Amino acid sequence: MDKSKSKDSKAFSAALRLLTRRDRSETELRQKLEQFGFSLPAIESTIEKCREYNYLDDSRYATERARSLMRTGRGVGRKILLDLRRRGIDANLAQQAVIVAEDEFSPADLLREQLQRRFANFNYATADNRERRRVIGFFQRRGFPLSEIFQAIKEEQ
Repeated sequence: MDKSKSKDSKAFSAALRLLTRRDRSETELRQKLEQFGFSLPAIESTIEKCREYNYLDDSRYATERARSLMRTGRGVGRKILLDLRRRGIDANLAQQAVIVAEDEFSPADLLREQLQRRFANFNYATADNRERRRVIGFFQRRGFPLSEIFQAIKEEQ
């Protein structure tokens, strides 16, 4: 057997192990294979084969990642965009994934739900500045716009 074929099959096996654990973007898989020391031709051949078998699909990955972040309340809008871009997803693809996720999960509903669940006893009027900053910062770090945060807090009063 040809040595380059052997290296290609080892790279493909490593890619399958990585993709079995969790879905990855093309960029993430490429970086992992580089870390494992595979050659560029072996990596490109593996990426192509993974795409061909539909094991690797950035569109599917972006949509599922966006849904997951919203479903768990870990991010909305801009936070998801930044997360996807950091994982090597194209800006247009990331934007489409956010739109799909926001069609399924309303950011405003998620905000109200988390406010009730995580901060059930929070009252903006009686809270001190430190508590207000803590609650507002929690939602800002997850990508909620400040205007929506204040609107949800106001509705809860």
